[in-house]
Amino acid sequence: MAGVEYVYPAANHTRFEHVLGTMHLAGFLARSLPVGLGDEDVHKLRLAALLHDVGHGPFSHLFEPLLIKCLNRTHEDMASWIISNSGLTKTLRDEGFNPDELSRLAVGNLHDSQRPFLDQVVRSSVDVDKMDFIIRDSYHTGAGYGSVDVFRLIYTMDVLDGNLAVNLSALPTLEAFLLARLESFRAIYFHRASRAVEIMLLKALERAEEEQGFLHFGSAEDYLALDDYTVWSILYRCTEARQVVKDIEERKLLKCAYERTFFVEDRLVTSILTNEAVREQIVGEISARAGVAPEDIVIDTPSLPSVPYRHAIEVQPMDIPVFIKTKTGEKVPQRLTEISRIVDVLRTYLNIVRVYTKEVYREKVGKVCEEVLGKPALSEIVSY
Repeated sequence: MAGVEYVYPAANHTRFEHVLGTMHLAGFLARSLPVGLGDEDVHKLRLAALLHDVGHGPFSHLFEPLLIKCLNRTHEDMASWIISNSGLTKTLRDEGFNPDELSRLAVGNLHDSQRPFLDQVVRSSVDVDKMDFIIRDSYHTGAGYGSVDVFRLIYTMDVLDGNLAVNLSALPTLEAFLLARLESFRAIYFHRASRAVEIMLLKALERAEEEQGFLHFGSAEDYLALDDYTVWSILYRCTEARQVVKDIEERKLLKCAYERTFFVEDRLVTSILTNEAVREQIVGEISARAGVAPEDIVIDTPSLPSVPYRHAIEVQPMDIPVFIKTKTGEKVPQRLTEISRIVDVLRTYLNIVRVYTKEVYREKVGKVCEEVLGKPALSEIVSY
């Protein structure tokens, strides 16, 4: 949960718990789909679900930007690599499974042209991964957004034109699932304080990598050795990162000086602010007006579905295939956004723009941000 435990103290559950739950749900879904999957396919899907997150680095999704920046790899790339190049490889082979096949299925890249739904069990808009983590994270945080009957979704799922689809008889459950997803991101993953911890920790990790190069590993086992505890000790040994870590431990967190939420379908605001050159330009503008050093100002733009799961979601959440079944058993495709007013409203994207700084600068940075970012059009202050 990265920095979430600083807001919700009980949110210290592990990824191992999550993948066990994901494996359990994958087995349920595989057996309930009316397409006659055999035991071997069910076992493969359960194993794929169990291993789908094996490539995550320390501190959960927080480690992802570092992987991309330093290695040009995502945690999914790492998962496929580990399944095919570690002790797991021999174990899987000894049990009669093809490690290369599972390495692709675990991250939704099997690409079986006859059965594309196999990839979608673990990776799609309504997959067993999300069914588990939304409910599990809501439970451990106590945020209360996970009251979704995922088994109702599972039992009404079918295959339509080769893809996973949901029977419209489960529309209320599907709506509840999508609402829970949205509210969980707003209240848990995008909480101001948890994001502050993540920003600080990522800064510490970048400084430690520059000083010690701990991402230069030679084998999958070397990467797997980088858990939360070993990396925390690395951060303590790093001159540039040590103070940031101490500030986190003492809860001397960055403070949010400015926040604004945009609901725009074209995501213009987010696309601008996620451009590094533009971000630097805006930070420079705020820095000059507020008289605060640029390194003490951070622009954060978490958005759905981009952060923190931007490399795990390809299909937009409102593009879920749905159908009705006629009396003759025919499955007739439907457009979800035309049938559900709730889903139609949820089509807009949640774009949050925040500016963080040290507590001592919070007030003056906030005032400047209102001048700079509060204008009707960002195009007035940036060139792109």
